[in-house]
Amino acid sequence: MTETRSRQLDLQDVELSADLRLPLQADGLVIFVHGSGSGRLSPRNQFVAESLARRGLGSLLFDLLTEPEQRLDNLTGELRFDIDLLARRLVEVIDWVGRDADLRSLRIGLFGASTGAAAALLAAATRADVVHAVVSRGGRTDLAGPALAQVRAPTLQIVGARDPVVLELNERSRHALRCEQRLDVVAGATHLFEEPGTLEEVARLAGDWFETHLQGGRQSAR
Repeated sequence: MTETRSRQLDLQDVELSADLRLPLQADGLVIFVHGSGSGRLSPRNQFVAESLARRGLGSLLFDLLTEPEQRLDNLTGELRFDIDLLARRLVEVIDWVGRDADLRSLRIGLFGASTGAAAALLAAATRADVVHAVVSRGGRTDLAGPALAQVRAPTLQIVGARDPVVLELNERSRHALRCEQRLDVVAGATHLFEEPGTLEEVARLAGDWFETHLQGGRQSAR
């Protein structure tokens, strides 16, 4: 099992807590962007991150919101849908990775869930030169709006067959994207992929996508 290290991300206006998994000779780094009301300790994202580590892919899971912001969001639900705020935070984290001596040579992928998937696509459009792959799990990719047409990173949308609303929205996003892309539907899965074997299928699909587009893997320091 790959060791997980705690990191503090010093951004422009906030400091965010993060967990870093970095296998020896990692072939890439996947930054996780959690969804509505979740955080870096999401058991589903932790499961996928551990699966990626077994493939030699590093992961960075961080809290998009500070503790006071999270308390506010728990009461109102307003910040989880502030896609511009979440995307700005994510872009700052991508830039932070670019300044870190241990990480800056790794090709970056983004794994977004729920509203975090929209933030991931906005960030991919903003940092098109450094984001090399995006995966969405049950994502509200439609909330990325016009930015969908600007995404250059190969994008995989994964949605449950028993999640009809998100499936329809992902279909719309598929038609708006202009990059290499795929929409995979996991049989028997609802929105949170809680059914037996469905999260394992998410991890397999995401791992294959990131291996294809991140491995080969280190790039010159930015």
